[in-house]
Amino acid sequence: MTTDAYRRARLAPELPLLIARDPQRVLAWRDGEAISAVRFHAHVRQVAARLPTGIAAVNLCEDRYSFLVAFCAIALRGQANLLPPSRAPQAVNEVMAAHPGCYAVGEQVADPALLHYWQLPLLNMASLTPEDFALPLIPASQIVAIGYTSGSTGTPQANPKTWRSFHASNAGNLAMLQATVGERFHVVATVPSQHIYGLEMSVLLPLLGEISVHAGRPFFPADVAVALAEVPEPRVLVITPVHLRALVESGVELPPVAAMVSATAPMPPELACAAEQRFGAPLREIFGSTETCAFATRRTAQNEAWSLYDGVSLHPQPDGTLIEAPQLEQPLTLADIVTLQEGGRCFQLRGRHADMLEIAGKRASLSDLTRRLLAIPGVQDGVVFQLDTADAIGVRRIAALVVAPGLDEHGILDALRRSIDPLFLPRPLRRVDTLPRNETGKLPRAAMLALLDQHHEP
Repeated sequence: MTTDAYRRARLAPELPLLIARDPQRVLAWRDGEAISAVRFHAHVRQVAARLPTGIAAVNLCEDRYSFLVAFCAIALRGQANLLPPSRAPQAVNEVMAAHPGCYAVGEQVADPALLHYWQLPLLNMASLTPEDFALPLIPASQIVAIGYTSGSTGTPQANPKTWRSFHASNAGNLAMLQATVGERFHVVATVPSQHIYGLEMSVLLPLLGEISVHAGRPFFPADVAVALAEVPEPRVLVITPVHLRALVESGVELPPVAAMVSATAPMPPELACAAEQRFGAPLREIFGSTETCAFATRRTAQNEAWSLYDGVSLHPQPDGTLIEAPQLEQPLTLADIVTLQEGGRCFQLRGRHADMLEIAGKRASLSDLTRRLLAIPGVQDGVVFQLDTADAIGVRRIAALVVAPGLDEHGILDALRRSIDPLFLPRPLRRVDTLPRNETGKLPRAAMLALLDQHHEP
């Protein structure tokens, strides 16, 4: 999107709910069937006419096509899609409690039962009407979604998103991918639609970019291969580092992939190189957050520096970085600490303000400590984090959870001593069977602390 186009979008009182220069263009692939934009709009109209009255709806649809239909129907009714940090009953109930008068919607029977739950009707193939070809506009300033942070650094926080902001953020993602694979492509995503990354890459792209998306959310490597085979070339695989590592190590052969996209957690360069070599396609990592949406990218196998999307600028601050972006109504301060390069169009990430540690005059970062932990042969997964309480001299201890079936805790600590200052050795370090990652691979802080407490020393 050019600067002039950004300006027009910011001034427009209404913006399209769906972009389709050709109403017959394929928007989604579901159960082996290609679904056109006009057929999709007919489904949206059918559902919108039957939705309950309310201010907002928790969109719990697991099937991606059902989510797309519900997302647009909710927006068409002037309501907001509530996107909880997970579909766990407690997380859903907390979001609903924060929005009195809302309801929840899903395509399946709610299990366990959920108050104020409305089940999406079967999306039939009724005859199209002339109204289905008149694609709607909605107010640009309407809040169409409220995304919640994952809780990896504390309590999940709500982030309202207007339709104007989504149009702007989608333009950056679309330009990045089109520069990589061409104007048209087909997306298969392993991430849930409720996560802001999944929403951007598998909901907004087909709605606003004339891209098609596979309706499933494959989890196991073999399922990813099947889903990719069900869409035409060129194919873009939207994935997370956790899923990508499992895919690389599985030995499963994939249909030709034009590009891979990753987010939600730092991508180890070694994994990026292995994935590119294994699948013969570039891997683009994107940088963003629930608060900002995506605003930068890099090809991790080749570059350490991130390239900003058009219209984005960063301004380093003492305690973080100020970001200005087309999707933001006003500048926002991030906790990330960066060093700008190439006239401010690129940056290197130095850590997060909350990620930085200082003990006895020495400094380290939790992300770097985690990276060194994961580099130990035999460590399959792990995380280093800081505890909330301080010891007798006022220092908050560093802890670690490690998945390493063939190692013991003393051996892991001995390996860490070779690469980090003893001041930053995690104590306690606990070996566990698995880390409490959510659907996108993130680690909610409360879950990490609970797991650490379960494995305390006698």
